[in-house]
Amino acid sequence: MLWFWAAYVVVTFIGCMHCIFNIYVLHMRPMDEHGMGEAYEKTKPWHPLYNLLLYPVAGWLYMRGLPDPTWQAALWTGLLWAGICIVFDLVAWVLVKHPWTLSFKEFYVRYQPWISMIYVIIFIAPLMGYWFVK
Repeated sequence: MLWFWAAYVVVTFIGCMHCIFNIYVLHMRPMDEHGMGEAYEKTKPWHPLYNLLLYPVAGWLYMRGLPDPTWQAALWTGLLWAGICIVFDLVAWVLVKHPWTLSFKEFYVRYQPWISMIYVIIFIAPLMGYWFVK
């Protein structure tokens, strides 16, 4: 789980920094009472890329650390990682109230196709890691 959470934290940090960069350097409109704002909206297409760069590395590090990596272990790990991410995202970004909280519709409908791409990337990351190990 160390590699999953490391990738999750780094991806989240990069996404937040990208949004902050858009606000302070590119002078894009920040979030307000009407939504997350232009600064966040412009980062959405980049989110799958952050995940595509980091989660396969996490998958490779995880699979490399197994005494006998198998395709089945990679598949189960991908299911576990994607499942944990889906549940944790619901809690962290929708249910728990904070300045960047999104509604269910904002997170799961308006964030399409990006959120679905992210979950697919997280699911396949251990499989990609297995492919690189073998």
